Order: sequence, then C-alpha cells, then structure tokens
Amino acid sequence: MEFPIKVALAQAVPTLPDGPGWWYEPKFDGHRTILRRTDDTVILYARSGRVVTPYWMDLAVAGMELRPGTVLDGEAVIWSEGRLDFGAAQSRAASSMTRARALAIRHPASYACWDVLQHPDPEIGDCRSLPYVERRAYLLELLADVGPPIQAVPATDDRSVALHWYETLSAQGVEGVLAKRGSASYPSGRRGWMKVRHADTEDALVVGFTGPRLRPQRLALAVGDEGGPVRLSARLTSVLAGNIGAALSDAAVVGDRRTHGETYSRIETDLVVEVLAGSGRHGTLTVVRMR
Repeated sequence: MEFPIKVALAQAVPTLPDGPGWWYEPKFDGHRTILRRTDDTVILYARSGRVVTPYWMDLAVAGMELRPGTVLDGEAVIWSEGRLDFGAAQSRAASSMTRARALAIRHPASYACWDVLQHPDPEIGDCRSLPYVERRAYLLELLADVGPPIQAVPATDDRSVALHWYETLSAQGVEGVLAKRGSASYPSGRRGWMKVRHADTEDALVVGFTGPRLRPQRLALAVGDEGGPVRLSARLTSVLAGNIGAALSDAAVVGDRRTHGETYSRIETDLVVEVLAGSGRHGTLTVVRMR
C-alpha cells in the first residue's frame, strides 16, 4: 500500500437513497484522518496527504494499541459538553505543534472510525477491494479489544434508523448521514459515497488568502476534490476574517500565486471552510463558516 492514500469522498444528495443493499452511518463533524499503525509507531495523515501526527499526538498514542500493519479511515473529533465541537477540532488541526499539545490537554480528541483499509493479517492485507460489509466486519473485529478514544462509528442497513439519526443527532453535532453500498469496494479518490447533511453547503480547502494573514480579505479555495481549480472567495465578514486569521496564524506561506488574474498568498494548511452550494459555478464563492 502506497502512502499517502487517496481517501474516499462523498457526493451530496438531497435525500437518503432507499432500497436493498444500502448501509448508513452518522456523519461526524471533525477532521478527516487516516491512521496508520506501523511496526514502531503511528502516523496520521490529513485528507490532503499531509502528515499531521504532531497535531493529534493523543490519538497517535492511543493508536499504539492497534496491531502493526493496521490502516484505518475516520474522523478526528472533539467532544465538549455532550456534543461535537468542530471549532475545537479545526483549531487543533490548524495550530502550531506547541499549541496543539496544549489544546490536547484541555480538549482530548477521539477517533470516529468507519473503515479499515489494510488488515494486519498478511493473508488479508489491503482491504480496499473488498465489499463494505466485509470491511465493516474486519473493522469491528480489530477494534473489539481497543477502547476509547478509538471507536467504530454506528452503522445500520435500516433506513428508518438512519432517518432517525438525521432528525435527532444534530443537537450532538452530527451533521448528517452517509450512505454506502454494502457490496461496494472502497472508492479511493472518488465520490462513491452519498451524504445528506443539514447545511446546504459544500466543503472547500483553503489554499491561500489575500490581504493580511491575521485578517484575510478573501480566501483562495479549492472546492470539492483537492487539485481542482482555485477560486477566490467573496470578501469575508469581519467575524469570519478574525476567526480564519487566527486559524491561519501558524500556516506556512509558500509564495505568491495567481488565479483569474489576481494574486494571492499560497499556504500549506488543512483548513476547510463551507461555501454556499452552487455559489462558485457562475459567481464568487461565499464562505459561511470554518469546517
């Protein structure tokens, strides 16, 4: 298995698919993370492929309980006062390594895991070509003796249960429901899953900014799949500019770039924001919040 891995992605749909063969999982609001247990250590990767182990050392330590050779896909999340605190997770992911250690003490992370990509048994190995239901069985087996903060997300093949999750779990910070074909392999780098969530927005990776870093005026964004065309957002509100500036305070600037005739500062970060769905097709992207 080559690293970094191209993670599976989900396509936004208005309603949950129905019919035989569908499985459903709650969609946790956190930071997408691949967890790799090697013979000697644990390495964590962001969706972009960047190594983020120093920012989630509490999860790396917990991951040492896994068998060497295990590779998992899931979400690094932070629980606060009985609900998921996405802002705390995003602050951790966007902070300096020193600040991340301090944040881990105040707000320890959990790993909500939904897939096993590599099984430690060499006779099984790379699981990505196996059906979801088989990968799910292997995941539960591997985590049976591993307690919190690493836990498998709930899953059901009963659509009525999934609808109940969608209607009742938003108060706990669960942002929607994912739907996956039980017979399907792991869709690396493709939108092979479906997602229904409460907000009518799309995710966009922040790849740069204009104006001062601590109070950016506009963001350079890659909407959806990373590697897509970069577009500049509309001017940020003062509140968003302050919050995003704080999250970008430790991001590495790698030089100036241009898009559509305008110059922006390129940065290395895993910060994700939400933009209004469809706002980038013919107009300027409108940022509504940090993810």
